[in-house]
Amino acid sequence: MNGSNHERALETRKVKLETNYFSYPMPVTLVGTIVGGRVDFTAVAWMSRVNYRPPMLAVAINKKHYAPEGIRETRTFSVNIPSVDLLTQTDYCGIVSGRNIDKSKIFKLFFGELETAPMIEGCPICVECKLIDVYDRLPTNYLFIGEIVAVYSEEKYLTDCKPDIKKIHPLILTTPQNKYWAIGKHIGNAWKDGLKLKE
Repeated sequence: MNGSNHERALETRKVKLETNYFSYPMPVTLVGTIVGGRVDFTAVAWMSRVNYRPPMLAVAINKKHYAPEGIRETRTFSVNIPSVDLLTQTDYCGIVSGRNIDKSKIFKLFFGELETAPMIEGCPICVECKLIDVYDRLPTNYLFIGEIVAVYSEEKYLTDCKPDIKKIHPLILTTPQNKYWAIGKHIGNAWKDGLKLKE
């Protein structure tokens, strides 16, 4: 089969989806900040590592939300990784607004080096960030880029001093189905399994 025929054959098996696509899977996080002197957390699934050295994260938050005011005000924020045990509390933080509800009472809190990025003791991983830049030219969302200042965890979530995804048991989101999931089994090794094709 030549190239053009092969391409046409593939087209017959593909279904065109709407452009409102979300990457699979999305780890659910709780972004912490202080707004108007009060601790606030908002559920955020649009988060990614964006720089190696220094280590940086980016979080995208809708411009209508309350959290952006606090991040701009304090120039700090936290990214907390909840386990599946915190599903109800995490979902609640995505449903209600800190403008109307005091969400600081839901969790036991602690602060790190920056002193203005509240973190959640019950989360297996807590990342403390200082704001580096804000990209505000997107139509609906701010993109906050933060440098990682410190990362906190507990021994029970580590294996060989490194975070263990099975022990962390993170909460995963898929949309547009709007479903939460848990992780599956280990099936391969990054930067290793692909070497088989070099042989």
